[in-house]
Amino acid sequence: MTDGRLPENIAWFGRALRAAGLPVGPGRVLDAVAAVEATGIGAREEFYWTLHALFVSRHEDSVVFDQAFRLFWRRRAHQEKLIAMLSPVAVPEREQRRESVLRRVEEALFAGIGTERPADPKRVEVEARRAASAEDVLRTRDFAQMSAAELADARRRIARLAMPDDRARIRRLKLDPRGRRLDLRASLRAALSTGGDLLTLKRRGPQLRPPPVVALLDISGSMADYSRPILAFLHAMSRRRRVSVFLFGTRLTNATRALARRDPDAALQAVARAAQDWAGGTRIAPSLRAFNRLWSRRVTAQNPVVLLFTDGLEREVDAGLAEEMARLQRSCRRLVWLNPLLRYAGFEPKARGVAAMLPHVDEMRPVHDLASLESLVSALSGPVSRRLPPPPARR
Repeated sequence: MTDGRLPENIAWFGRALRAAGLPVGPGRVLDAVAAVEATGIGAREEFYWTLHALFVSRHEDSVVFDQAFRLFWRRRAHQEKLIAMLSPVAVPEREQRRESVLRRVEEALFAGIGTERPADPKRVEVEARRAASAEDVLRTRDFAQMSAAELADARRRIARLAMPDDRARIRRLKLDPRGRRLDLRASLRAALSTGGDLLTLKRRGPQLRPPPVVALLDISGSMADYSRPILAFLHAMSRRRRVSVFLFGTRLTNATRALARRDPDAALQAVARAAQDWAGGTRIAPSLRAFNRLWSRRVTAQNPVVLLFTDGLEREVDAGLAEEMARLQRSCRRLVWLNPLLRYAGFEPKARGVAAMLPHVDEMRPVHDLASLESLVSALSGPVSRRLPPPPARR
């Protein structure tokens, strides 16, 4: 690579990062070219951190940038090693996230920047006969195993989901010609337009409205692969009803205003900026305690449906976790726990945090792919289970 082609290569690298999911625009590419020309290439490590400072604005994008940099700015002598890295091999469960990032980067470098691989006719013929359709595969593919293009397609399909139809009767009435209650104020207001010569009686009837939704989303490191698709689902739901969104990792963050933007990409970026503990540790009990004390009376006054998105992997489990879960359950009409660990057939609630939380939820459902989100929509559309308050303790 000569110095004359350095700006062109940086531009191609920026396009690859954008194809891999990073928010890299033309302005950042121009700034990166100017920064490299001003500081010089120097050592490989200095060049790495110069581009890192310009192209990476979120903590979770560092892994993608690192893999893309190592593959794009590689030496020619390491081509055989690169081919070996990109070969499909079996990896343990703990390395699935690294494999997903590597596949996203590979797709961006070799498919997203204009170089297409020749298709094998025999392989296409076999896949056409034996494989399921692409839509069916995408429905059941784990969010953690999706590439950047698949995640973008999944977000578009989430935006088109039919939201739950769980409208319920509320206390506030609305104008209804067939209503049973007479509205004298509206009748007199309508008579003013005719000078009082004609009095049309106005009536009011019951009104149906979907209950509000309160979402508590775990954004710790173990939930990092599922947080963004879930936020896309909550953004689509907020277009049709009132949704309050709270993020928690090591602290509680109210992300309702950030997610209220009309553009889903802008809303997700605003949410990522609002949460300072993204992909960090997990403190479920203190986060629920902060919600119950600071926000519960404000957002649960209308008996909402509470969606709790977490894997329940709490480090420090004490009696306070069960108490906060019980208080949260009493303050809502329905508490649904969405746990991505349910994707495993052999899942058992053996973890202390899961065992402490499970008795205080109405139901626990998986949330790891598009099919699980569709199942959640169907479940929320069903009848609401009416819970009776516990009897008072005898003295």
